[in-house]
Amino acid sequence: MSYISNTDNAGKQRTKLCKIIVISIKELFKDPNPNEHSKELIKCIAVSLKKIFNGIDETLLAWEKRNFWQKSEKFRMEWEWTGNYADKIANALKNDDWGEIAILITFIAQKFEKITVSENHRLGRPWIGTGEEFTKIYG
Repeated sequence: MSYISNTDNAGKQRTKLCKIIVISIKELFKDPNPNEHSKELIKCIAVSLKKIFNGIDETLLAWEKRNFWQKSEKFRMEWEWTGNYADKIANALKNDDWGEIAILITFIAQKFEKITVSENHRLGRPWIGTGEEFTKIYG
């Protein structure tokens, strides 16, 4: 019997979500005026950040089984901000506080500045349809 490995692990999902956030931020910077498209992009960013946050424990579980405590704590500190900022950006969007959104997006963009996404990426327009997920998470 052969070993079955999970090819869609938390690390790959996190990488994909980071690229989705970068694509959404780039698209958001193209149109400086708040509109419905901007709201969809913000919702996509919030949902992606929340998914990254929810995937932290899955990654840490594997490391902690191998007694990589320092690595797991460093990883947690590196990514724990995502849940907090997902909630902040969702609340700012609900309150139509575009000044706060601009500050939060600037911080998020700085966190993901090292991630490059090709212009010919295969992710399409990932913000389409994230409104329903956003509603499920944030009401």
